[in-house]
Amino acid sequence: MTRSSTRRPHRRRAFGTAALIAAGLTAGALPTVPGPAGATETPKQAREAASEELKEVFFVGNNWEGTADVINSRGDYAKIGRIDMIPDKKERLWEIYLNPVKLAFFLGIRSGPGEGHDQYVDDMYTTKDGKSVVASRPSFADVVSIDVESGKVNWRFPVSGFRSDHMAVSPDGTQVAVSSSISNTVHVLDMATGKEAGKFRTGDKPHENVYTDGGKYLWNMAIGEVNTDMDAPWQDFTKGDRRITVADAKTFETKKIIDMRERLDAFGRKDLSDALRPVAFTPDESKMYFQVSFFNGFVEYDVHNDKITRVKTLPKNPDTSDERTTYVNDSRHHGMSMSPRGDKLCIAGTMDDYVTVVNRETLQEGPLVAASKPYWATVSGDGKHCVVSESGTDQVTAIDFATGEKVISIPVGDHPQRVRLGHVPTDWTGPTTG
Repeated sequence: MTRSSTRRPHRRRAFGTAALIAAGLTAGALPTVPGPAGATETPKQAREAASEELKEVFFVGNNWEGTADVINSRGDYAKIGRIDMIPDKKERLWEIYLNPVKLAFFLGIRSGPGEGHDQYVDDMYTTKDGKSVVASRPSFADVVSIDVESGKVNWRFPVSGFRSDHMAVSPDGTQVAVSSSISNTVHVLDMATGKEAGKFRTGDKPHENVYTDGGKYLWNMAIGEVNTDMDAPWQDFTKGDRRITVADAKTFETKKIIDMRERLDAFGRKDLSDALRPVAFTPDESKMYFQVSFFNGFVEYDVHNDKITRVKTLPKNPDTSDERTTYVNDSRHHGMSMSPRGDKLCIAGTMDDYVTVVNRETLQEGPLVAASKPYWATVSGDGKHCVVSESGTDQVTAIDFATGEKVISIPVGDHPQRVRLGHVPTDWTGPTTG
């Protein structure tokens, strides 16, 4: 297999699992306010003035370390600051050690999806004003809001069950949805207060969350059981109820259940798992692309006609074992994003140690850029690059959508997972206190 750079040694790590929704200012969010000398400032002017006070950045969640590195969202991707995402660690651990049930699940996360490590930060979004970052913390089974200036916890929401996971922020930036992977529930919280606005039930082990139709619907993908060695195809029935739940984002009523098992079988791919990993919608949301467990490739799904239309198999790394129990949390490829124009897909070949940009029309892949356990893929602030987290070498790497070639890599903390666009105050360099 041809590589565009030299293969590097890596450490095998654990993986937990996106629509790219920047939690920035939204049109119409600011009212008309009095200006200087009695003048009237229009909403557009007010937004522009507020935007000058905010800086667009990437938050990189270092899962095992419990920190978030804040880096530029374009250009040099230089580090700006770092936030401790577990400032209340001693208090949380004290609660866990005093509760035998919580302790059992805490240790189970460490020995299971954490592969010997605690999972301290999974997903993150900033509030519209850039003053706080909201994060899910799997090992602490909660969601917290942390003040980016002081580093202190604003509010905390314990999820039902014993593990929090993937999140999604509503297009208007007012609510955040979080998967509770043990209780098969998605909680939707107010970003400002942490109060629960509603919740809905899902399939087994809810994972990815995506808002669609301008925030009208909320999609949840359940991946089922991924922490056992019962990975042979004939043991697939042990993986549980894996399905897509589409809920009304206001009433939280289930509007549709999509069983990809039926769609994959109809397409003639009974060999593929129906456990959906990361997904990416086209700009018009007419098609959805998704990865599934154990597969080095992805699937194209026609949303309007409700059917699978194409399946793309990507190159196999000859050094990757065919033994499926060696795939961490059943992941083969985990992480995908789409260019703003919808013409390119960026694919993280997690167990195959590469990243590649795929032409969406032809499904032809570009150069295979060597990367150590790339876990997540998103889009740079200017839309020019795919940005992936390399959990095996603790760095984030930018890949050019136009050429498919590597642009730059930036060192971050221990085991980077989710990478999300957000905002902080323009002159921000990190919390003033621990």
